[in-house]
Amino acid sequence: MDSALAPVADEAAVSATVPVVLPDSSSLVANSGAAPSLSVSGAAPLAQQTTYSFTLQSVNPTAISLSVIVASQSSFPTRPLDSTATAGAHPSFISGAPNLPDASLLKPSDYPPMDVPPPTDSTIVQQWKHDVANSGITIPDLQPTLPGGCAANPTIANDVSRCWWTCTGCTRDADITDCPNPMQWGLTYDDGPGYYTSDLLHYLDEKNLKSTFFVVGSRAIQFPRILQTQYMGQHQIAVHTWSHTPLTTQTNDQIIAELGWAKKIIKDALGVTPNMMRPPFGDIDDRVRAISIAMGLVPVIWTRTSPVSTFDTDDFNIHNGVTPVSKVLQNWQNILSSASTLKTGFIVLEHDLFQESVEVATGYILPDALAHNPPFNIQPVVKCLGRSMSDAYVETNNNKTNPPAANGGGGNAQNTDGSDRSNAEKQYALVLTHPGTITAAFVGLSGFAVGLFAILRF
Repeated sequence: MDSALAPVADEAAVSATVPVVLPDSSSLVANSGAAPSLSVSGAAPLAQQTTYSFTLQSVNPTAISLSVIVASQSSFPTRPLDSTATAGAHPSFISGAPNLPDASLLKPSDYPPMDVPPPTDSTIVQQWKHDVANSGITIPDLQPTLPGGCAANPTIANDVSRCWWTCTGCTRDADITDCPNPMQWGLTYDDGPGYYTSDLLHYLDEKNLKSTFFVVGSRAIQFPRILQTQYMGQHQIAVHTWSHTPLTTQTNDQIIAELGWAKKIIKDALGVTPNMMRPPFGDIDDRVRAISIAMGLVPVIWTRTSPVSTFDTDDFNIHNGVTPVSKVLQNWQNILSSASTLKTGFIVLEHDLFQESVEVATGYILPDALAHNPPFNIQPVVKCLGRSMSDAYVETNNNKTNPPAANGGGGNAQNTDGSDRSNAEKQYALVLTHPGTITAAFVGLSGFAVGLFAILRF
């Protein structure tokens, strides 16, 4: 494996003021325990005139070269799971959890087609609609947004009463956007499980790290054994819809179907039902929020400190060629700088669906985070909130100490000094320069955001 940084074809040329070589095991030892430092400036082609810079305190000695982590890179062989969960295994780390179901009994034909919004006229969706109607939660009478994000919906984007996070940064009491105490990192990965999730799991296990995985239902039925291995590895499993559609663009019935089918496949594969969800793209308003809570799902977004600062690495967009890896690592450096100023912990958006995202996480971001001084307390979201893993699932949750969101639970926990850390109704100014153009309104596009937010201008 080539360990030297070379120019990145068709993306960013990587250079440095000193020769840059990824440290191997011997160089790590030669540093007498000190973390190796990697300082890189990445200059995009001249027409773009964009420079990305970052400094890493440590990298994985087996990291894939940055010059290789590009949209056009060849797929490497997938790593077999280090262990495979077996039917009937008992998750002893969760009090009261049932034994693991038999994944071989799961049939894709019993679920909606993958990667498209599920139909709303089935008997089971009708039952979920009935449950929502009888939940005691009032669903606001708000029309769905048009595809295209804030720019395509200028009137709605300016309506602060709607609390549309995408355009205003608005959150409510039930939303989780950070961890309560400084230096806490709620580690999260979205959109999987995927072909390279096993590589991420191997690294997390090697470093004794646990994460929250926001699972797309279509991926869960495709890779149920990986999902079971994640769960049995004591990682938190949460909902990320069935087909990864932007939820504010959907009708009430469509939102119910998206969340309901994702909950069902996870329950069928694991025996337990998650009680947290993350809306794709962070696309949530009061209507989506109310339906989620009525379905027993607490919204989890990611930390946002200003109109132009969200804790999103944009790692997903390496795969489609929109974002070079040097920009992702600069984003990570900016997140670190912002995190050091917070009075709370934080939650970062990352992904495990594509090879490139996993490579940058295991090769660069996580090693750098582990070398940080003072050290981060890296945990799944439920743990950083001071709750047990049992509280991550409907069947095992302690309703007395962790009341469901429909009963006033959920939301950011308190600091250890007892102060309230809720970001309820915090909003950022939205400036419309003319219909269809938004400035200083939204940053940190991620996930499948290229199609959804392509017409946003910054």
